[in-house]
Amino acid sequence: MSFFKSPARPTLRSVIGRGHLIVALLAISMASLSLTLLGVLALRVYADHNLHLIARSINYTVEAAVVFNDSAAATEALALIASTGEVADAQVLDARGRVLAHWERPETGLLTDLEMQIARAFLEKPITVPIMHQGQEIGSIALTGHGGSLLRFLLSGLVGIVLCIAVSAWVALYLARRQLRGITGPLRSLADVAHAARRERAFDVRVPPAEIAELDNLGNDFNALLDELEAWQTHLQSENETLAHQASHDSLTGLPNRAFFEGRLIRALRSASKLNERVAVLFLDSDRFKGINDNFGHAAGDAVLMAVASRVRAQLREEDLVARLGGRRVRHFADPAAPHRGRRAYRRKNHRQHGDADCLARQYFGTDFAQYRYCRLP
Repeated sequence: MSFFKSPARPTLRSVIGRGHLIVALLAISMASLSLTLLGVLALRVYADHNLHLIARSINYTVEAAVVFNDSAAATEALALIASTGEVADAQVLDARGRVLAHWERPETGLLTDLEMQIARAFLEKPITVPIMHQGQEIGSIALTGHGGSLLRFLLSGLVGIVLCIAVSAWVALYLARRQLRGITGPLRSLADVAHAARRERAFDVRVPPAEIAELDNLGNDFNALLDELEAWQTHLQSENETLAHQASHDSLTGLPNRAFFEGRLIRALRSASKLNERVAVLFLDSDRFKGINDNFGHAAGDAVLMAVASRVRAQLREEDLVARLGGRRVRHFADPAAPHRGRRAYRRKNHRQHGDADCLARQYFGTDFAQYRYCRLP
């Protein structure tokens, strides 16, 4: 199964850092390679020109020794001049091609073979310069160049390339991190706001402005989307509250309906069973209500029901519940903690408000009081 696992996705930091590093290394490598090649070509031209100058100097110096066929003088003059220049091997030949004088640079270390290989690879073949006397060729000089200067140039160039690559890599990583702070900061803020909106429904949080124009536009668009979501959620909550109120309350009187009352009563009975408390329920049934509808119309009956609901609600405490069961029946659910106080308060307030003068018709109620108390059987 491990063969089918998707590889870990790279982070934005690694992608940008790797991109900067590759660009920096590629630029430095190409620049260093081109400069090194140009330097080697220039140094090759310089070494060849210098080798011809040394050959001319040797020509002037050993001309007399070649004329008199003086091998010792020719060797001394050849060693004196060749040892000071970039010469690996020098020979003085007479007119018949025999070696009159020979000089070879002594080995100075492990780099001698490397210098000779570099000289054979980059420099021209051994040069030959004729020795002229009174218009006649009396001999020749053969010189082989030495690659010491070229090797030092290549080594110094290699060290410079390594240093430049190291500095460029550090600068590239530094710039990548600096740019990442301006990119990942707004993106992280956007991700945090999106996470809060998705997990906690916090639609009131907004994305802060960013320095980069594209990220700032993205944040503004996301904030606009959050504004719409917040307005939609507020509207949805309001609609849900309205629907919940309509589903649990009577549309005419505004009192809770039968379903709400029964659910509240069941919870109260369960709580009373657990805590050994009392629950009181008062039933109100309107007498001769049909006569009001027949004599004065249904609008008058509705007005009577609303007035009854308002008066009953005004006579009770805030913690008590008044519900309409339908038609002319009303129930009062008293506080489980003190149902007897609710009953006395209802009787006292009902007695005070019994004689209101401005009424459409006098209404009478049949009441019934029920009390529940939990007790365990032995």
